[in-house]
Amino acid sequence: MNFERYIARRILNKNKANFSRPIIRLGITSVALGLAVMIISVAIVTGFQKQIREKVIGFGSHIQITNYEENSSYEPSPVSVNQPFYPSLDSLPGIKHIEVFANKAGIIKVDDQIEGVILKGIGSDFDWSFFSTRIVQGKYVTVADSITSDYVIVSKTLANKLNLHVGDPLRMYFVIADEMQPRGRKFEISGIYETGLEEFDKLYVIGDIRHIQKLNKWSSDEVGGFEVLIDDYNQIDQMGTLVNNIIGYKLNSRTIKQLQPQIFEWLSLHDLNVIVIIVIMVLVAGITMVSTLLILILEKTNMIGILKSMGAKNRSIRKIFLYNAGYITGKGLLWGNLIAMGLCFIQIKTGIFKLDQESYYVPVVPVNLELLHIVLINLGTFLLCTLILIIPTYLITKISPVKAIRFS
Repeated sequence: MNFERYIARRILNKNKANFSRPIIRLGITSVALGLAVMIISVAIVTGFQKQIREKVIGFGSHIQITNYEENSSYEPSPVSVNQPFYPSLDSLPGIKHIEVFANKAGIIKVDDQIEGVILKGIGSDFDWSFFSTRIVQGKYVTVADSITSDYVIVSKTLANKLNLHVGDPLRMYFVIADEMQPRGRKFEISGIYETGLEEFDKLYVIGDIRHIQKLNKWSSDEVGGFEVLIDDYNQIDQMGTLVNNIIGYKLNSRTIKQLQPQIFEWLSLHDLNVIVIIVIMVLVAGITMVSTLLILILEKTNMIGILKSMGAKNRSIRKIFLYNAGYITGKGLLWGNLIAMGLCFIQIKTGIFKLDQESYYVPVVPVNLELLHIVLINLGTFLLCTLILIIPTYLITKISPVKAIRFS
């Protein structure tokens, strides 16, 4: 039998009646709460980042392919749809989908109210997976290859502001370069969507790309560009480079991070909050564990003296208390995982903790549980606590067996 482990187990069993028992419980509680706070913090921050990222990508895809002559407005120069990579690009590993699009700045006029918007033109190949789950009234637009659809979907923000409803006519006006008067187009609202990302919701109206082709006097095989969806956002930089190499030098591809740098830089700042929380929680748990171990050592001074007098080495005695510390840390990690997982699953299933969507862009506290994050947090906490606890065990080397036995 392992000598150090046997003594460590005996100490923990006997401590049930000793004054150090509440201190041990405090150490376990400290580790458990610290770990739970770290896991929940990472889950909430990554969940928030993921949801905001998905919403931005829903409006602009992961990668956009446009003409190099694109100006600073929302209206790119036309690109021929007859490209060697379209529509076969989605057959490449990592590429989920490719679709055509075109944008046209316009003005909505309802009675005496005017609102500037962007008409995003889509084709029959448009992926509705993002918007279909966010339609709050009506339905999305069905775009066919044979006829032009006059239906559009608008955001709930615009609908509330302009008092619009499903089935209402919608009049939009567009400025044409070589025409003196704005040209009007009459649409019908087929659906109302809500993403919670107000800056985009109040801007985009989704409709048939043929209207933009006619307004810009493009041919039927000219579009504003292509949108590319990929399987894994974490590979966006590599896939952006791959797509850029495939499309050739005449076209330009940019990732959503390059198109919306301010949003993604803002999201990356949340990582600093997580780091601060983790550092504070590890320090709190580490200090509590050091205090717990010191109390155990001082309480067992007599035992340490007896073990030394019997020939036990400092290294063996230190291992006894490290085993105790490992047990306390391990039990704290177990309870911390149970607390964090329980609260996270409750939030995922019920959404009990709500948020103001206008301020936070999401209606409930988002949670994103990833096994890798949980494993790394557990492993890092255990290793750091163990390293910190090596320091107080050096006190054992300073204990004289004669004095320890005499004054016990």
